[in-house]
Amino acid sequence: MQYTKLGKSGMTVSKVCLGTMHFGGPTSEEDAFAIMDKALEMGIQFFDTANVYGGDGGKGKSEEIIGKWFASRSGSRDQVVLATKVYNPMATGEVPNEDRGISAYKVQKHLTDSLRRLQTDHIDLYQVHHIDRRVTAEEFWGTFDRVINDGKVLYMGSSNFPGWGLAKHQMEALQRGSMGFISEQTMYSLLCRMPELEVLPAAEEFGIGVIPYMPLAGGLLTGKKTSVTGSRTAAVEGEYGIYLGDTNEQMAAFSELCQQIGEKEHVVAIAWTLAHPAVASPIVGVRTVNHLEGLDRAAELVLDDETLAKLDAIFDINRGRPLRTGKPAPEAYAW
Repeated sequence: MQYTKLGKSGMTVSKVCLGTMHFGGPTSEEDAFAIMDKALEMGIQFFDTANVYGGDGGKGKSEEIIGKWFASRSGSRDQVVLATKVYNPMATGEVPNEDRGISAYKVQKHLTDSLRRLQTDHIDLYQVHHIDRRVTAEEFWGTFDRVINDGKVLYMGSSNFPGWGLAKHQMEALQRGSMGFISEQTMYSLLCRMPELEVLPAAEEFGIGVIPYMPLAGGLLTGKKTSVTGSRTAAVEGEYGIYLGDTNEQMAAFSELCQQIGEKEHVVAIAWTLAHPAVASPIVGVRTVNHLEGLDRAAELVLDDETLAKLDAIFDINRGRPLRTGKPAPEAYAW
């Protein structure tokens, strides 16, 4: 496994992050334990979850499973860089202070509950799951500076923030003498390149390490020929308007290129995200132990300029749009 520093921090993380969104849903507790055992054995020591993850098991189930795993594996907590999130409501129905957003009241409660479920005394990376346009800088950074000073949180990260949001919050943190965010989670893959316009350049400018989620586009970039009805890949086909099958020339060209360079499709897709200088560690949402196969290779694979150019040609999002990929804003859309 290869490692890197996360953003401008001194914290080292594996160049592949284990996503645990499926724990408690399609992935049982037993299978989740096996996945975490194997991931740590492979050197993947960066684990990402959120307080709302849990699928059919209910909100909090993913954190609960990870906490049980820590308790049953002596010393495992000290080996893992643990990331979770706050923002979304945990209660059902309309409950005061449980709406989407950030407040000192809510963060205190949700952080306490996450620590209990995870069976730990601190979170290494506490991420704001979405931007809250209503919260003031005083409350936002006052709240998170306090939990950092209390030792309950080591570093702060963001998720689903626009470029302007990263700049706004980072400047506010710097004015307070705080480190601010060290990471941003954003959807980024060969099939979703919009972050190249604003988010990735802003992150790079402010020393924020990007943790792309869905680098395999829900399975579309794994070399599958068809999707199973009701599967995550089938759902993503509808979201992207891209359907697998013999008539999909784009995926056929992608698979052919991967064969030419002797690499698996999912390995190439993940390595491509790592080729961007702003990217630190793509998150791979694993449902089975078998899904870990090849992730160590993806972390070490360096794609040459010729291969990157061919991938750009295959996954050109400029078709019919006045947008120049590979260029940051404003060059992407202006003279």
